[in-house]
Amino acid sequence: MRTYKLTIAYDGTGYQGWQRQTNTERTIQGILEKVISEASGYPVEVNGSGRTDAGVHALGQTASVVLPGAVPEDFFTDDINRILPQDIRIREARLVKNGFHARKSAVGKIYEYHIDTGQKPDVFQRRYCYHFPHELDLEKMRRTAENLKGTHDFAGYTDKKEEKSTKRTIYDIIVSGQGSSVTIRYEGTGFLYHMVRILTGTLLEAGTYQRTVESASEVLETKDRGQAGFLAPARGLFLREVHYEQRGR
Repeated sequence: MRTYKLTIAYDGTGYQGWQRQTNTERTIQGILEKVISEASGYPVEVNGSGRTDAGVHALGQTASVVLPGAVPEDFFTDDINRILPQDIRIREARLVKNGFHARKSAVGKIYEYHIDTGQKPDVFQRRYCYHFPHELDLEKMRRTAENLKGTHDFAGYTDKKEEKSTKRTIYDIIVSGQGSSVTIRYEGTGFLYHMVRILTGTLLEAGTYQRTVESASEVLETKDRGQAGFLAPARGLFLREVHYEQRGR
């Protein structure tokens, strides 16, 4: 048996998220499994580092696949990419030790959320950022983000209540902006369902003076989703990196 680690980029605009579904063929996992199975001649399972929602993009999603034998070095990056839709690409494929699992072996992730604060949506970037035509107080957003860093119970920042544990660690939240382009970068051990998008909505409300800096901490204490910010649209969110080695902290 051979285990391969795949690094995948995709434009999530036309897909119903990562996870395969019985009622649609428009999922990233489903398409990858179909194409790789047909090319290799036997059914395969492609396990991702996590599920991305419908409309969410990835620059560095990681997946693992187990094949019964070795394949040519360019099997994934050449043969499979030639068959895949143009909005899904395997950027890298590496043979790894058996037992590696893209989700179970992951120790951290980086997400980025992109915002366009211009008066009109940018012609070329409108599918990959949230058009939010308001002046933002970036410094207030940074101070609010400081209250969210560290290890906390983020039950108030998820729309899925049946999680086994809602405790997560956020290493850093970086708010940066140039002109009408604003990016929020999230680095942590992992993120709950809708968590990054709710955090983004919370920070945007702080940046437009709709909430106080301290309110972010209050949501952590009350665990009340109703006190957190709005759910920012999926199109501005990118899974940038998945880490498999512990951070030196």
